[in-house]
Amino acid sequence: MMSLDGPQNTISNPVIPYVGTILGGLVPGELIVIHGTVPDDADRFQVDLQCGSSIKPRADVAFHFNPRFKRSGCIVCNTLESEKWGWEEITYEMPFQKGKSFEIVIMILKDKFQVSVNKKHLLLYNHRISLERINTLGIYGKVQIKTIDFVSNAIFLPAIVKLSLYIEKSKSQSKFLLLVYFQGVPYIGKLHTALRPGCTVAIKGEVTKNPKSFAINLKTSDSKDIALHLNPRVKNKVFVRNSYLHDSWGEEEKEVANFPFSPGMYFELIVFCDAHQFKVAVNGVHTLEYKHRFKQLEKINVVEITGDVQLLDVRSW
Repeated sequence: MMSLDGPQNTISNPVIPYVGTILGGLVPGELIVIHGTVPDDADRFQVDLQCGSSIKPRADVAFHFNPRFKRSGCIVCNTLESEKWGWEEITYEMPFQKGKSFEIVIMILKDKFQVSVNKKHLLLYNHRISLERINTLGIYGKVQIKTIDFVSNAIFLPAIVKLSLYIEKSKSQSKFLLLVYFQGVPYIGKLHTALRPGCTVAIKGEVTKNPKSFAINLKTSDSKDIALHLNPRVKNKVFVRNSYLHDSWGEEEKEVANFPFSPGMYFELIVFCDAHQFKVAVNGVHTLEYKHRFKQLEKINVVEITGDVQLLDVRSW
């Protein structure tokens, strides 16, 4: 489940073709969330982030997102500038199905758009036109749209974390401890407090463009013990979890419904500790649970991050 924390405005049941102004433009950190349904007779539809709404000459399109349903289907992304299309970027993974509903989330980042469909990462598209010029959303073709949400200052939080976050927020804003900002790896930092049920660790970062793997360890400062070892192996799409106790690794856990990471993608990973297990979510989607093997939670006070990732922010509360 994705919880969206921040001001938002909603457009409900728009008539297609839809062309509407994006109030205040777009800035990094915002989301555009579109819920809709693909009709049974759909051949294609498109979502365009435009620089105005002119028809003649046609307004520039900074980001053209165009699912096409002929043959096995594909998604074509492109940019229109001075009435000329650039080079197509084609994704052959097709998450849309005729007759089925969908959720598109377009995350606005400083250098690219990041798109997920039905809570699964789909593609990245580097900016070819500056964000400042985008002021219009257009949706065209054979598609039914239920809602369009513009969400500012979005933070991804699974439901398991939401309650503890608001409790801590209401107690004191100082409960948030900013541990790192644009810091390299390997990174080692102290948690805000020793771990206990109800604690949360939140990590924001970007996977590098040619990754093999990275690791996040929750560990003790007075021994080599690692209570939780999260090791997404991006190249092989395997998400390994384990513990290192008494100088040896335990049995690996690997099962996951969908591998949540891709090269170059931005992520917000949340680790929530309860009395019996850790719960992990990536970009607002609950990903896995890991039962405690190291029982002395109060000794866990260090977070360590290594591998093919650029860190943007690490917090605990």
